[in-house]
Amino acid sequence: MDFHSILRLIHIVSFAAWFGSVLASLFILKTLEPELAGKEAKKAKEYASLLQKYIKLETKVADVSFIGVILSGLLLAGFYHGWTVWVFVKSGLIVLQVILTLGYIIRAIQPLSYPCSPAEYSRWYRLFTISLSMFALVLLTSFFLL
Repeated sequence: MDFHSILRLIHIVSFAAWFGSVLASLFILKTLEPELAGKEAKKAKEYASLLQKYIKLETKVADVSFIGVILSGLLLAGFYHGWTVWVFVKSGLIVLQVILTLGYIIRAIQPLSYPCSPAEYSRWYRLFTISLSMFALVLLTSFFLL
């Protein structure tokens, strides 16, 4: 296997791990919703602690995956594909995704305390709408415009 194939493999696996960690979080949050939102949330503190531990672990996976995407992407551009407009567009979309996601987390997710109302809990779903929309935009750009 040559270096180009290895870099592409790392890039694709890192992107898939990043995307997968986001999807896994969505499924966990959907599963925990009855325990964290609404009047029936009797063990909210325990489940909030579980969610907090999960998010810390998921963040580690997402961070390593994101770094893998960035480093392998930069190496692929530098050694094989060149610094074209599309490389900058894709890079810009990834940076925009991170800015939008982190901004929304700071503004809307961190202030949540549990139990919360279902309307407040729906902030989580807006976060995933932002993140998954940006993933779709990056993939559409990568596969259909590049």
